[in-house]
Amino acid sequence: MRVVAITRLFPNPLEPLWCLFNKQQLAALGRLDDVEVLGVIPWFPGARAVPSSAAGRLLGVPGFEHVDGLRVEHPRYLFVPKLPSASAALYAASLMGDVWRRRREVDVLLGAWAYPDGAATVMMARAAGLPSVVKVHGSDLNVIARIPSVRAQLKALLPRATRMAAVSRALADELVALGVPRAQVAVVPNGVDASLFHPRDRAEARAQLGLPATGRIVVYVGRLVRDKGMLELIDAIASLVPSHPDLTLVLVGDGVLRGECEERARPLGEHVRFAGARPLDEIPRYLGACDLFVLPSWNEGTPNVLIEALACGRRAVATRVGGIPDVMTSAALGELVPPKDPTALAAAIARQAYADYAPSEVAATGGRGGWAESAAKLHEVLQDALAAHR
Repeated sequence: MRVVAITRLFPNPLEPLWCLFNKQQLAALGRLDDVEVLGVIPWFPGARAVPSSAAGRLLGVPGFEHVDGLRVEHPRYLFVPKLPSASAALYAASLMGDVWRRRREVDVLLGAWAYPDGAATVMMARAAGLPSVVKVHGSDLNVIARIPSVRAQLKALLPRATRMAAVSRALADELVALGVPRAQVAVVPNGVDASLFHPRDRAEARAQLGLPATGRIVVYVGRLVRDKGMLELIDAIASLVPSHPDLTLVLVGDGVLRGECEERARPLGEHVRFAGARPLDEIPRYLGACDLFVLPSWNEGTPNVLIEALACGRRAVATRVGGIPDVMTSAALGELVPPKDPTALAAAIARQAYADYAPSEVAATGGRGGWAESAAKLHEVLQDALAAHR
């Protein structure tokens, strides 16, 4: 089966850590099918004069490359900042030539991310006479789909996809609420790389990273942005430090809120450490070094970093949003708290960071399949779409 995956959620030479889960899943799918990736890059006239924009930052991305056995092209799509209602149509118009040239060689189009990628994929597939599968991940439905103009487009277009894939049951329900027939929706959980994410010796991991050998360490991995609950997390740690002087928070990642986070954490000194964005193969060390992983997001799909933390045998405190409850199915894995509530977050961190537990039990209880299993389920959805189209 020949598949063209169309998405902005794919790493490139200038953003090598961007949405690695998509690369991992598509690389695994490429071992089952003939997969080509259109890793789409936003562009607008004059982007060079606005280097702070995504279009300006990514001007230097090459036209194509080979990544983990995949041929990846990086076509540009015309993007009008602050005009989301036009994004899907402009995306489809920008890429239609690429799809049209391939229409006799392709069996299925796969759009990853609901808007504009998935909506545009449905448009292009219908124009080219091809079946389409759209995979949704989290914020595309939990945040972007709340914009009225975008929601109207998704309600018109997503039911016309041949099949839909969602990473959690909660997102599958959101698709049904948008008018997609339940029979056309499959839950395809993401996987985890067990060769990287597995229980490690805590003392050894701390020594490798130069972290305190004693005391309790809480780790967050992800973007430093407001809706990941960064400010609430720092406030929660600030409330705990007076009574828990051996507590350290390590933030692994970067983002637009880093400056504000650093300023907010300044009075806490070494109790809050900023590790910056780290390569994928370093993340298991940070997870191995901690006593507790924390994910205080306002919204999520099924966050892969949570699955990876549990695979490393570390308990988690996470918010009760999106697909997180589908992952945190046992008290042995940690605790769920409401979003935007630093008091509840602090209380849960105090309980879980100082609890005694067996990492092997956490890893066994929270275990997920690998990327090969995830890709196999996505392959079934793609085959089903092709059969339905024929």
